[in-house]
Amino acid sequence: MFLFLSVKVKQFVRSFILASVTAIFLVVIPGLSQTVQITPNNPQLGDTLSVVIEQPDRKLSTPTVNMNGKTYPSFSIGQNRFRALLPTTPLDKSGQRLLQVTTDTGLQNLTVNLQNRSFSTQSIWLPPEKESLQGTDLEFDRVGAFKKLVTPEKLWNGPFLRPNNGPVSTVYGVRRYYNGKFAEDYYHRGVDYADYKGSPVVAPAAGRIALVGLESQGFKIHGNTVGIDHGQGVTSIFIHLSRVNVREGSMVKAGQQIGTVGSTGASTGPHLHWGLYVHGQAVDPVPWRYGGIE
Repeated sequence: MFLFLSVKVKQFVRSFILASVTAIFLVVIPGLSQTVQITPNNPQLGDTLSVVIEQPDRKLSTPTVNMNGKTYPSFSIGQNRFRALLPTTPLDKSGQRLLQVTTDTGLQNLTVNLQNRSFSTQSIWLPPEKESLQGTDLEFDRVGAFKKLVTPEKLWNGPFLRPNNGPVSTVYGVRRYYNGKFAEDYYHRGVDYADYKGSPVVAPAAGRIALVGLESQGFKIHGNTVGIDHGQGVTSIFIHLSRVNVREGSMVKAGQQIGTVGSTGASTGPHLHWGLYVHGQAVDPVPWRYGGIE
């Protein structure tokens, strides 16, 4: 009986020592005392991952988050808390994703299970005069530069608004055949609203007008275009407009009219295409409208 108790006491002492060492390890090893929260809880392809990092109450460098070999910045949201936004798309593979949160004092590894999602396929038939349309270098260079914008100030507030009242004609993520030919590495990078020509298009959230491109200036694919920089790597683009009501550099509020629906560029009929980009990748705008990402 004494031997049994002695063994139990020894096991308890050893467990206590290990627990104490572990506790000291968590405090002493740099970077591991921070907490990280990732939303949504069950992300799927096309979602934007929000990574909130809460650091100890001392001055540390701004954290960065790495996923799939790409590093994303974080921005302060107050009280020693930082938030990074990570895009996912229909072209990504589902399954476990390794996230690495780095500060000047250490690195923390986390895993996220990115769930698969089914995307439908659509056939588009362009008229002969638009089938052979080729985009210009000016168009692609300006749109490409716009999507890369990462300004530090967060300009949006709360859930995004619907930019047009027309019915949704094409949802996010659809794969396409154009005139019978499958478009490789393509997915519908936004939401289409089929409304009449001249119907109003409003800003879904506050921001700065960072792009205005006109069909007459060489925007042959996008047509008349408006791009809004919402800050912190989040941008909205609106294409095929019949009219543009804003100028580059101006600030707009959520709900402010920025143009009207049209069919300029590579379009088969009047509609608005709204694309929402996070660090240059087109994400699903729907969660931003209903859940909001603060």
